[in-house]
Amino acid sequence: MSENNKKLVTDYLTTIWNEGETDEADRFLAENLIQHNPNLPDGRKPLVDFVAGFKTQVPNGRFEVKRIASDHDLVFVHSHFTAQDGDRGMAVVDVFRIEDGLIAEHWDVKENVPETTASGHPIV
Repeated sequence: MSENNKKLVTDYLTTIWNEGETDEADRFLAENLIQHNPNLPDGRKPLVDFVAGFKTQVPNGRFEVKRIASDHDLVFVHSHFTAQDGDRGMAVVDVFRIEDGLIAEHWDVKENVPETTASGHPIV
């Protein structure tokens, strides 16, 4: 089940966010999606509308999954989001709760990728 959940989330990020195929949202998202992102209300439709608008403004925006893990019904993704080629981008951590084979709940945190770090290690 955990591998299926990780595949669901990876396919969701690729299909909906990277490719902008929002007409496929019902394959991935519960209609009554619970959203913890402070900029989005609950529900599948508000997210679909947001992504459609976002892809119009940032057509080359991409999530590159760097790490993914799961624990029961939760999937954790550490990714690198870039708006365009050459962009330092943002480190993003998304947490998804899966229920009945769909993403039912979502949390996220993000941080701009700095030019350098005190440790010399990248943040993504």
